[in-house]
Amino acid sequence: MLALLYWVLFSLVGNAEFIEDDKRALLDFVTKFRHFHALNWKESSPVCSNWTGVTCNADKSRVIGVRLPAVGFSGEIPVNTISRISALRILSLRSNRISGNFPADFTNLKNLSMLYLQFNDFSGPLPTDFSAWKNLTVINLSNNQFSGSIPSSLSRLSQLSVLNLANNSLSGAIPDLGLPNLEQLDLSNNDLTGVVPKTLQRFPSSAFVGNHISFVNSSTSQSALSPLPQMSLKRPKYWWRDAWFFGVLISCGVLGLGAFAFLFFVCCCWRRKDEDDDGFNGKFPKGSMPPKKRISGDQDANNRIVFFEGCNYAFDLEDLLRASAEVLGKGTFGMSYKAILEDANVVVVKRLKEVSAGKRDFEQQMNLIGSIRHENLVALRAYYYSKDEKLMVNDYCSEGSVSAMLHCLRGEDRIPLDWEKRLKIAVGAARGITHIHSVNGGKFVHGNIRSSNIFLNLQQYGCVSDFGLAAVMSPLAPPISRAAGYRAPEVNDTRKATQASDVYSFGVFLLELLTGKSPVHATGGDELVHLVRWVHSVVREEWTAEVFDLELLKYSHVEEEMVEMLQIALACVARIPDQRPKMPDLLKMIEDVRHAFAEIQPSGSQ
Repeated sequence: MLALLYWVLFSLVGNAEFIEDDKRALLDFVTKFRHFHALNWKESSPVCSNWTGVTCNADKSRVIGVRLPAVGFSGEIPVNTISRISALRILSLRSNRISGNFPADFTNLKNLSMLYLQFNDFSGPLPTDFSAWKNLTVINLSNNQFSGSIPSSLSRLSQLSVLNLANNSLSGAIPDLGLPNLEQLDLSNNDLTGVVPKTLQRFPSSAFVGNHISFVNSSTSQSALSPLPQMSLKRPKYWWRDAWFFGVLISCGVLGLGAFAFLFFVCCCWRRKDEDDDGFNGKFPKGSMPPKKRISGDQDANNRIVFFEGCNYAFDLEDLLRASAEVLGKGTFGMSYKAILEDANVVVVKRLKEVSAGKRDFEQQMNLIGSIRHENLVALRAYYYSKDEKLMVNDYCSEGSVSAMLHCLRGEDRIPLDWEKRLKIAVGAARGITHIHSVNGGKFVHGNIRSSNIFLNLQQYGCVSDFGLAAVMSPLAPPISRAAGYRAPEVNDTRKATQASDVYSFGVFLLELLTGKSPVHATGGDELVHLVRWVHSVVREEWTAEVFDLELLKYSHVEEEMVEMLQIALACVARIPDQRPKMPDLLKMIEDVRHAFAEIQPSGSQ
């Protein structure tokens, strides 16, 4: 019994010494390493309970995780500091300004399992020998300036499941890694050459794009190579742009189109007779419909409400006109009303304005929109078309729009929109838009993504509405100032929405979720600030908490997720459309934000 007591006391003393050594190593690290973001690391406080970004094992005897993304570290990692934490399993120093070569003393971290150093300024070659880290399952060194070749010693990491070396300056051939457990690979945008090894050809071509490499065409001989598509970041130049005579023709064409557009706009204004949507008396304005057109669905087959399959509503136009209605808001394409029918059903009726499509084209587009069903999309239930009225009937979302949750309901009675809710909103909205982009042979476009068009479904995920309307609206309609902040730069010139411009608008929406600020908002004075420009200006200076909504800063345990989402949003708002991610890839990145921080489900985005 006495021997057992001695052993217990010896273990407790030993454990205390280990944690104190780890604590001293962390204090040396943060003291010698210049950073901008304040940490609550104090020698007087317990390292395992209070220190931001530090995780200990079950008995709190060793530090096993250090996660310090976007702290503002700059310069080279001090030697003999972090490398002294020999039990360390997870190290995340991503999204800082760390420079210099890969730290040589990291070979002391024998137990390292996950290494995240992406989005820094590391340079020089990668370690030639990775055998010191036999437990590594995740390596993410992307978005640095590493050069030289990819070490063949990576093939010895039998447990490796994620390898991301994208966006560096690596050169030479890709080694035949032959890693049996590798699930994610990204070597894109380097200077690699040669042929993709046969063992790696199971990964998609996007994992190798932006290099000078080829795949072996399995249907032909070994020498027949098919080049991978290269990602161009520059607009192509065409010879005819410099030809003066074509320039003259183009100028004349532009002038002609401008004159036609002006005449068309004048005619539209005269026809509308300055109709004003803002006045509303609690009922739908019957006067806007000619008396002979105020009909029920059975009276005129050409001017009836068209219901879509699966709709359980039973009403006609007269029912809508008699319904008690409440103004929900004026959007880009018209006014929306909440209508309470006589059978107590509640619907949303949108009165479309500036419709340029004829009846046949309008009906075709409505039928396409009405056929789209997804749990993260607000379903179109019915529509009505006449010469003077174009109506859409949608399901009513009782919790209101995300815009109202973020901007219109602040006050003492407001329930804060915490990070969990915002993350679910982003995931749901991304799922809905991804489905939209898959419709019509992958050519369908939303065209009006903004927080006022995103609601919550029953599971509290984001749910998208008002999709596909841009195709029937007049491109000459004056822009709504409230929507201007969501528009991609190219749309301001062409007035034509694309899937790439949808991604830009969704990126602005993500920034809105993160910052709590409107896409275009006023400062203390009268100056208007564009959200994208403001975020870029803050990020250029340093990664600080100034970017995030004050309501989110109290959730310190999700800081990494917020920073990850910020990086995703900034990728979406790239000025050049080809540089923006596609929605399926974007959806995966957003869904991985939460998965990336669970030890049992590692990913390459820690």
